[in-house]
Amino acid sequence: MVKPELSEEQKAIIKEKFEQEIVPKLMMKMYGRIGVLNCGFAGREYKNWNIIFRAKRDGFEIIEFEYDKQSRELDIK
Repeated sequence: MVKPELSEEQKAIIKEKFEQEIVPKLMMKMYGRIGVLNCGFAGREYKNWNIIFRAKRDGFEIIEFEYDKQSRELDIK
């Protein structure tokens, strides 16, 4: 079976949504430093994708994208 891959454009969409919607929540509410997060926040078409992220000096960075058919979205409102 061929492993699904994201295009550079799709990765950019996820990164943009992560920066706009998730990073502020991680910094203000959750004190996140490193973790794995389902990409459902970027749109339904990304619900089977996860990002692995870590803290950096001025925020967070995505270090890897991972396909996981069993992944589920976490509501962090």
